[in-house]
Amino acid sequence: MFNQIKSIGLFFSLGLLLTAWTPSGFQKGDIKNRIKVVCLDAGHGGKDPGCSGPKGSHEGLVTLKIILEVGKKLKAAHPELKIIYTRDTDTFIELNERANIANRNKADLFISVHCNAAVNKNAYGTETYTMGLHKTDGNLNVAKRENSVILQEKDYQKTYDGFDPNSPLAHIMMANYQSAFMASSVKFASKVEEQFSKTYQRKSFGVKQAGFLVIWRTAMPSVLVETGFLTNPEEENYLASEKGQNEVATAIATAFKAYKEEIEK
Repeated sequence: MFNQIKSIGLFFSLGLLLTAWTPSGFQKGDIKNRIKVVCLDAGHGGKDPGCSGPKGSHEGLVTLKIILEVGKKLKAAHPELKIIYTRDTDTFIELNERANIANRNKADLFISVHCNAAVNKNAYGTETYTMGLHKTDGNLNVAKRENSVILQEKDYQKTYDGFDPNSPLAHIMMANYQSAFMASSVKFASKVEEQFSKTYQRKSFGVKQAGFLVIWRTAMPSVLVETGFLTNPEEENYLASEKGQNEVATAIATAFKAYKEEIEK
């Protein structure tokens, strides 16, 4: 069971850490708050294919293609920007290592891309999550599905302090770890969803909060983008297509441009 006392102690320890250290783009005295490093994370991969579509598309491969396209677009528009990938091939990366990669490189923004799934095959639309307390059972279920990846990791109970991906209480206990970066995370997430809905006329469920392990220990603004429901045949066709992947990547890259300009001015 998730150790509550230990978790509370970790929460306050992290708060002190965040006060003393900030990502490269937000150093004290940096007037322009320049965003220098972005960490791009393609959800799932390798032995963890993620969710699957009716026609056999795998989330891990779809997200990889999208995230690599996001990186190309960001580099083309912002040559000075350092792009870090948690993976650039179809490999399995543990959730805590994804956060570690972002932290080691002192990223200023962490973007994790995923595909959604639902029992209802007609479910469709996008939603972008920031770390926080789930407001609905639906948000919790998405977090539980994404967090269940740790069951494929060795010694996951030790790595994640006894976290149980099937326990609602465990998700509640770690929901506030990203609170120091909440405003910036929501700002970027809102711009992503705005691009999906206004530019590409896709159904948007907006910005939501839930406890995701992949952004639990990131020390910078972080979001998890659910690009659509792979379990919906139409959305599977869209997300598996070059056109769909390009539009999703363009939406994220355009949102980043607006976010960067707002933060730096």
